[in-house]
This record gives sequence, structure tokens and C-alpha cells, in this order.
Amino acid sequence: MEQIDIDGTDIKLLDALQTDASLSNQALAELVHISPPTCLRRVKRLKDAGLIEREIALLNPDKLAVITGHGLTAIVEITLERQVDEYLSAFEKRLSLDAAVQQCYRTSPGPDMVLVVHVADMPAYLALSQRLFTGDANVRNVKAFFSIKRSKFEPKVLLAL
Repeated sequence: MEQIDIDGTDIKLLDALQTDASLSNQALAELVHISPPTCLRRVKRLKDAGLIEREIALLNPDKLAVITGHGLTAIVEITLERQVDEYLSAFEKRLSLDAAVQQCYRTSPGPDMVLVVHVADMPAYLALSQRLFTGDANVRNVKAFFSIKRSKFEPKVLLAL
């Protein structure tokens, strides 16, 4: 992994961008007290280095529920029969290709993987379960926890300022 030298200004830029990536270059420069050309150059360098993966819009699921329905979010623990890297990687790849899987973590100790999945309803969860888990002979155990309320969602990387 290539290392990039970053300083306090870069950290401030990263922190501001992960809070609001829609800031104009001018507003971002003012916020971190640098000139707009310097800001543009630094942000480009941070993107080129891969520190900024992408810029996205976070949608409000409660407000969208009127249109799409609330849906069903589950935190799913999966234990595999064989934990050989080849099997883990193949299973992980299959999970990552499924749009309902929002997050996937390899974990230790305990289950081998923990997922956050979002589907339309319980029949959609059953279909996902059959598609991803029941048909796989290497899946030993699946335990799902269904969310009744999202109390906090803050997709930020903590940065030392």
C-alpha cells in the first residue's frame, strides 16, 4: 500500500468533505482557511491517492418511506463450515454482488461474517436468504436480527484533528 503524506490541512479537508461533499471549492477553502487554488490542488491529490473513494448523496429513508415503503433492515451473522481463504473470498464476492447487501464485514471471533442487508419486506428477505445462504453448502449457521429503529447512522471515518 502506497503511503501519502498528509498534514493538518488535509485532515480538515477530509473531515469537511465527509460531512458535506457538496461544498463548493470556494466554501471548502474558506472553511479550512486556504486559497481556492490550493484547496482544489489538495482535494485532487487526496482523490488521486485514493483517500476519497467517491462522493455520494445520503438519502433520508424515513422521508422516502412514503414512496418506497419502510423496507426491512437486518443485521445478519454468518458462520461458515470451512474458513479457508478461498471459500471466504468466493462467498464474500457473491455477497458483494448482491444489491441488498449494504455492508459486509469479516469478523473474529464469533461469526465469520456480519452483514447489513436491506430488503423490501419479509418475503424479500426469505428470497435473499435462499439465494445467498441456504443454497451454499459451506454456510453452517445464519442468525438475523431485524431492526425496529435506526437510532444512529454516521458514515464517517474518525480523524484526529
